[in-house]
Amino acid sequence: MRRVTALVSFGVLVTAVVLAPTFFTHYRLFQLALVAVYLVALLGLDILTGFTGQISLGHGAFMGVGAYTTTILVVDHGWNDLLTIPVAGVVAGLFGLAFGLPATRFAGPYLALATFAIPLSFIGLLKRFPHFTGGGIGKNLPQLHSELGLHMNPSVWFYAVCWMIALVMLPLAFGIVRGRFGRALRAVRDSEIASTANGVSTATIKSAAFGISAFYCGVAGGLYAIGITYVNPDTFPIDLSILLLTGIVLGGAGSLYGMVFGALFVEFIRISWGPTILNGISRVHHLDTHAPGSGLVVYGLILLVVLYLAPAGAAGVVRRLMTGRSTVAGWSKPRSTTPSDPATGVEAP
Repeated sequence: MRRVTALVSFGVLVTAVVLAPTFFTHYRLFQLALVAVYLVALLGLDILTGFTGQISLGHGAFMGVGAYTTTILVVDHGWNDLLTIPVAGVVAGLFGLAFGLPATRFAGPYLALATFAIPLSFIGLLKRFPHFTGGGIGKNLPQLHSELGLHMNPSVWFYAVCWMIALVMLPLAFGIVRGRFGRALRAVRDSEIASTANGVSTATIKSAAFGISAFYCGVAGGLYAIGITYVNPDTFPIDLSILLLTGIVLGGAGSLYGMVFGALFVEFIRISWGPTILNGISRVHHLDTHAPGSGLVVYGLILLVVLYLAPAGAAGVVRRLMTGRSTVAGWSKPRSTTPSDPATGVEAP
């Protein structure tokens, strides 16, 4: 039943992706392409946070590593845009693995504080080596054009590329969390002491999880750079890491398909919903909507509301609707002891 549920969910997603170009404008397709980019990043972060229990406030920097890898290879070395994507993932993954090795000594809020240093250091390094990264000015990339003899609008082609990659990375993540390695991840998340007693190397598992999650974020960063055709240190602010973590919570930590909802949130809260909420608040409390960090106010408010109404995120809401329970916290029936599918968050019959 779990496998059938996962396949049906994947089929619905593929159908929606294929049909979207017939209903949306080129601008909306570009936005939906960025949803695919954030989906890839959230899948990686969910492997680390949702399945391994390690909170990271630095994965926006790993997206930056992937973006700059793609930019440098395309601009300075003449690589084909799409060929840089796996390289961007590998480079970011190596950075993540390198950070994960010493980070295994930390846990909980201490790990979160340690990872918070990653975007701070990353921005400083970008400005420190302007001959390599473009410094504060940044670098421009050429616009992505369709290949294979296809004559498509750049936005449509970018949409197709992003979703093709996302629809490959999703089942790959599914395979990771459903296999032996995934069981080790959940063992570490549930109890490091018990997992160590059962022969699981917690340091190795957590380091590998950091590397895999950074690889996903690197792929997302490479796609992001190709899409916006310009990168500079301000492209990957500290807010991005917090926004990604917020997307994990809203989508439902520990549910891969929940990350689709999280990715929709990350893209549209940044462009549409966030400014609308801020403007509403400013009318009542005279908040300066242009002040640095004002976006964090929106993320915090949304997190508080979601954690109260739907602690398990969008995936939890779907699960409760499928099982006929109330979706409001405090009004649900007693929880079932039936284990849920780690990939979809849907309980087995």
